[in-house]
Amino acid sequence: MAGEPESLNKDGVADMTMERVTGIGGIFIKAQDPAALRDWYKRHLGMDIQDWGAVAFEWQRAGQPEQGGVTIWSVFPADSAYFAPSQAPFMVNYRVRDLHALLALLKAEGCNVDEKTETSEFGKFGWVMDPEGNRLELWEPPSGHLPG
Repeated sequence: MAGEPESLNKDGVADMTMERVTGIGGIFIKAQDPAALRDWYKRHLGMDIQDWGAVAFEWQRAGQPEQGGVTIWSVFPADSAYFAPSQAPFMVNYRVRDLHALLALLKAEGCNVDEKTETSEFGKFGWVMDPEGNRLELWEPPSGHLPG
């Protein structure tokens, strides 16, 4: 059943039959001067940064042009609490197919999973901390969007 963790082996690791991360949904960077950093990337790397402050890199799966998606690149203010409790100046957003099942599985494996999740028109979001203290965002795109 979706949302329930699979049985764990003697090392506390679940059977890897469940699909976990399917791709990169976004790269988020903190900056002392977000506008200047966006401008640098736009001017020197030619990134098409939109008025809402980010770039949406569109892509398609090889052999399946009807199935595509986007990877977001965005700059946050240095004092943003969005990455908390991580102190890292970046956060990676990973695409997943079944957010709640994966979060339950990670929790059963002893990972530091944030109890809070969010759902919006953009999909479902959850968070976990890696052993180095980096906050990772897990994203299940809304129905009809290929997650990976």
